[in-house]
Parts: sequence; C-alpha cells; structure tokens
Amino acid sequence: MSGPVLAVEDLRISFGTHEAVKGLSFNIHARETLALVGESGSGKSATALAILRLIEREGGTIRSGRILLDDGDTTLDLRTLGDAKLTRLRGNAISMVFQEPMTSLNPVLKIGDQVAEVFIRHRSLSRRDALRAAQDALDQVRIPEPARRLDQYPHELSGGLRQRVMIAMALACRPRLLICDEPTTALDVTTQAEILLLIKNLQAEIGMGVLFITHDMGVVAEMADRVVVLRNGEKIEEALVEDLFARPQAAYSQRLMAATPKPGTGSSTRAAGTDIVLQVDSLSTRFASKAGLFSKAADGVLAVNGVSIKVARGETLGLVGESGCGKSTLARSILRLIEPESGTVLLDGKHLTGSSKAELRRSRKNAQMIFQDPYASLNPRLPVHELITEPARIHGLVSRKDQKDLAARLVARVGLETDAIHRFAHQFSGGQRQRLCIARALSVEPKLIVADEAVSALDVSIARQITDLMLELQDRDGLAFLFISHDIGVVERVSHRIAVMYKGEIVETGPAAQLLAAPRHAYTRRLLAAVPSGIPVRRRKQAPGVSAGETPAYLSASG
Repeated sequence: MSGPVLAVEDLRISFGTHEAVKGLSFNIHARETLALVGESGSGKSATALAILRLIEREGGTIRSGRILLDDGDTTLDLRTLGDAKLTRLRGNAISMVFQEPMTSLNPVLKIGDQVAEVFIRHRSLSRRDALRAAQDALDQVRIPEPARRLDQYPHELSGGLRQRVMIAMALACRPRLLICDEPTTALDVTTQAEILLLIKNLQAEIGMGVLFITHDMGVVAEMADRVVVLRNGEKIEEALVEDLFARPQAAYSQRLMAATPKPGTGSSTRAAGTDIVLQVDSLSTRFASKAGLFSKAADGVLAVNGVSIKVARGETLGLVGESGCGKSTLARSILRLIEPESGTVLLDGKHLTGSSKAELRRSRKNAQMIFQDPYASLNPRLPVHELITEPARIHGLVSRKDQKDLAARLVARVGLETDAIHRFAHQFSGGQRQRLCIARALSVEPKLIVADEAVSALDVSIARQITDLMLELQDRDGLAFLFISHDIGVVERVSHRIAVMYKGEIVETGPAAQLLAAPRHAYTRRLLAAVPSGIPVRRRKQAPGVSAGETPAYLSASG
C-alpha cells in the first residue's frame, strides 16, 4: 500500500482555555473510508474543520501537531500553509460535504451558478464551459434532468437532491480527500441509502480517501473500513470496522455499541391499555396553491389524505415514512396547529375538530408536542423554572408562587439535578435540553405526547437515554405516544404498533414486530430494505429503490 492521502499527527485544538482535541493521530489511504464517531462535543467536527483550516473562523486554535495531505504531487503540512494556498486546495484536492445542504447552499443563487463557481475558481473555465461542466457534475451524482436543475434554486429541490448537489460540488475537481460531516443525518432512510451508495461508487471511481463523521453506527457499518472512536477529544479506540462491531475493546465503545438500535432485535413488549386516548378518522389537510389569485382551494396540495389512526392509553404508535410524506403535517393537523380540511379528531373522547378556540385551548392540556430541535423550542431568555412551567401557568394549574416547586419536581422527574431550574437553555447539552422539553410537556399532566423526530438529532447514547426516559414515563403514568421518526431502529424499539405513511396516506398499520417481520405493502418493503443492517458484512451492493426523482408505483400492496 502506498502512503496515506491524509496523516493527522498529535493534533491538539483549543477553544480559549478548553482543549477540544487532545493529541489525535490517524491516517487515511486512497479508496479507504475512516469513520470518526463519538458523542457531541467529542471533537469530531473540530477535527474536520482543523483539517480544512477553517477552525480559526470558529474561534478555535491548532495548538500543535501536523496535518499532512498528499495532493498527488507532494506532501503538504496544511497547518503551515497560507490563505492563498489553502484556498487553492479547498474544493480541489480536499472537499467537504456538510450535514445540512440548505444552509450550505446560497438560497439566492441558481444551482448552476453555484456548481459552476467551483470550475471557474479551480479550473479557470469560462462561464459557458463551467455551466456545461456543472451539468455533467449533476449528472454524475444521478440527479435527474440535470440541465433543468441548473436554473432552479435550492428551495425548489428536495433534501436528498440538495445533498446530491453538495456532493457534486465537493467532487467536481476529483479531490484526493472527501470529508463528510453527518451528511445523511437529516435524510430519511431511502434517501440516505442512495446517498451512501453514491459516495461509495464515486469513491471507487475517483480513488479518493473519505473521512466520514457520524453518530449513526448503522451508517458506520455500511460505509467504514476503519473506525476511530473519540470521547472528550481523545482517541479511545481505533479498529477495523468488523472488529469494532464484533469485539469493541474500550468500555466507552462497548456502551456506544450497546446504545445503537439494531433492526430486528425486537419491539416493545410492554402492555398497553385499551382506553382510546386519540382517535383520528378520515383526516385530510390541504395546503392552498400559490399559483395565482383565482386558483381554487381544490388545486392545492393534499398533504394528508383520509388518514385514520388511534392510540390507546400506555401505547406508542410509531409513524414512519419518507420526508415529505405528510408525517409532521398529520401531527400538527391532529393538534390543530394546522387546520385540517375534513375528518375528525377525538382526544380523550372530546372533539378537537370543530371545537371553539376556548374549547381547543382547554383540550390541548391533554396533548403536548416535543419537536426535533430542543434549542429552538426553548426561549433562551427565560430561566428553566419559567420555561418548563409555562404550559401549566397558561392552563391555570400553578401559581407563580409555586412554580419553582413544580419545576424542581419536573426536572427530577426527567433525571436532571434540582439546581437546573435556575439555569438557562444554552447552559445545557442537546440531550439535557430535550429532557427540559419533556419536562415542559409533562407540566400539564398530558394523556398524549406527540414526539416529532424528537431524538433524530441526538447521539445514539443520548437518544437511548431519552427513549428510555419516555418508556419509563409511559410505564409509570400510562402516557400515550405518537412517535414520528425516520429511524426504523428507534421506532422498532419504542413502538407497540407502527403506521407507514406514503404520499399523505397510511398504507399499512400493524403490531411492530409483525409489520417489520412480514411487511405487506411494497412501499413498506422498500422502506425496510433501505435501513442499514448494522452488520458490516451485510453491506448493500445496490440501492434499495429507484434513482432520485423517479416516482415508484407503490400504490398497490402487491407492487
């Protein structure tokens, strides 16, 4: 084997007095994928930014170490290079794909101009030739109708297509090293499977090394050749992917593997009640068309189409489906955060649909929602004791005099220290903030909690803690959950039953173990086929579905 494409030696990174990365060393060879895994704050993204020499823009400092890149002609120490040389290397010999393409793409520039800029900057092409090269780059990443996409803006593309555009830009100059920082975290499993396979195929074609940063161990099993496990900025373990999954050596690695949901390991066996808390019948929600002043309501998009579901006391109904299928719209329609077009919703036997604003406000005491981003859900200006008791105050369940006592009981209930009530949201980790959101929901003693991607942005160990907490609260208080997620492994673990949603309709519902073992609908089968196996030797050789942009014929169950 020739020398490595990238060699990181004794890397130390600090933010002020905090040492974020402590003497990290690893290397990556051509056509090799190294996965960097660990909890939030372990130093994964800081390492990636240091390699690109962007860490200084984030307030960080490289204290010591070498970052050696073989650019094909010579070996360069990126730490010693000036801005001009680094600018020539970024996007050329070394590229990066970030987690959220919408924040990485310029919303006011057309896709063609953004991809063409790479060729203009690094290949000195004319604008006409650069646009032609941009079209070829979009075609290379399997974007349908690449010529038409050149004139579109980022908001006109799906999340999966935007991520393909980011990959096209990153690979435009055939880099020696590609850094992928959580590139599939926000994507549903089918889109994720296509993106992962695309990266692997292009890696084999170009021969680049890949540094893959993720907290999804299923993705690690699918992608990595070797794995480096980080904790608090230190390398805890480095191993071949097969060895790490079969025989993790470090205690932290063992806990990380134990916290990873493994498809097929069984669903919830906890008993659920028979009293129906939520009953939804033939619910439909339409978004009005923006085509013109005189367009009819019937011309709008039918986001939820005749959905009927029910959830019993002490039961969790898992709701799964691809992005854009209507899951979140259904959740918001149930609680009348979005007004449904037709159908009925009964919460604890009382109608939510058709009720007055005063009646709806009283009924909402029985149903609370937990969102994906806990930081965006919490007012940064309020101390915790006000934040988590606000719903109780709104419903007249607690006075200002007694709110601190209630807050202390609530934080203890979700496993936080009592003194947390005097702090502010920014002083907590992501997992702790999600616990605060749960405490806030519990302040009114609800009978139903709607969890909309409540753990998808969290590390596997933190996500496991949050789902354990939800199960504990369910067992103790008989809470009903509508649990929305694109992570089938998590849904399997927490759900009694699963409902599968496709294009606004529920295409299949059943007991979790039964549905996952023997799915009846063709769309469910495709969805499950896209889930990473979590076992390195079972890597996918081809995408589980159609190419991006195609509309599969799933509407018959025998499909």
